[in-house]
Amino acid sequence: MSQKLRAGILGGTGMVGQRFIALLENHPWFEVTTIAASPRSAGKRYEEAVGERWKMDTPMPEKVKDIVVMNVNEVEAVASQVDFVFSAVDMSKDEIKAIEEAYAKTETPVVSNNSAHRWTPDVPMVVPEINAEHMKVIEFQKKRLGTSRGFVAVKPNCSIQSYAPVLTAWMEFEPYEVVATTYQAISGAGKTFKDWPEMVGNVIPYIGGEEEKSEKEPLRIWGEVKDGVIVPASTPTITCQCVRVPVLNGHTAAVFVKFKKKPAKEQLIQKLKEFSGVPQELGLPSAPKQFIQYLEEDNRPQVTEDVNYENGMGVSVGRLREDTVYDWKFIGLSHNTVRGAAGGAILCAELLKAQGYITAK
Repeated sequence: MSQKLRAGILGGTGMVGQRFIALLENHPWFEVTTIAASPRSAGKRYEEAVGERWKMDTPMPEKVKDIVVMNVNEVEAVASQVDFVFSAVDMSKDEIKAIEEAYAKTETPVVSNNSAHRWTPDVPMVVPEINAEHMKVIEFQKKRLGTSRGFVAVKPNCSIQSYAPVLTAWMEFEPYEVVATTYQAISGAGKTFKDWPEMVGNVIPYIGGEEEKSEKEPLRIWGEVKDGVIVPASTPTITCQCVRVPVLNGHTAAVFVKFKKKPAKEQLIQKLKEFSGVPQELGLPSAPKQFIQYLEEDNRPQVTEDVNYENGMGVSVGRLREDTVYDWKFIGLSHNTVRGAAGGAILCAELLKAQGYITAK
């Protein structure tokens, strides 16, 4: 009898759902036992439901091929099969909010990749190395929902992963003004080049809603739990542009920073190398050993060389240099569907298990 916790994937046939399934194939703590998707996929074997749409570069795990997909809207039925769920459903924001809370009210913890609950005041939005302590707001959320073990926790947007950890490592120097431009991979839209041929050799200077998320979400991560809600930080001020580029995986950011306390380059690099958090202290299974690497070469980080650093869970930084208008500038890179999506959510679930919030039913 397996001692692993039973994980369900809501929205398991989509690209992020597939990434969850690929990453969880040999997970030491969690086992995918249930997959739920839209009514059109329900009743089919997972392999049949996905068909030609398997988008990962690794084969579909044998263990999941014969799982019969359930209807994600049959909340009680799905919840009865699992200890907790990962959510990657493709619905409107209001529908996602409603269905994630419905699962939580069945006493099933929900770890979501979706944006719907990122600004719900008592829902923690966590990068585990940065704000693990925000999980304590769950106790207040459970009172609101009337649950004893059910809740919703979320991870932030993929676009901020390549610069928010870097700025966190430098907080003692008091960054107060940040300009960031992100160059975002097409998998962030759930696409491959086969699905989106017009992206080949193209750049699209607009991604709906992305700039607001990129400017505001870091402030919530740097906020504090106060009176049962998360109060966002007020600084630094971040302004952002988000551009879609013809890359499959990997979001790159070009970032300019002003500091109140002027650091030396050596200090900044040292802080990046030293930066770690609760996942490293606890040795969580998906935690990168070295969260942020600094690359000295002028032409790094590169997507082809560095996107899979620490199995896609680390952040790569390079080209740190003084600026003529701002104090310092740098290039950051992170894997948008691993650290930025499914992998980041799995790390959140590992943290929640370690903290005692996710247990066997």
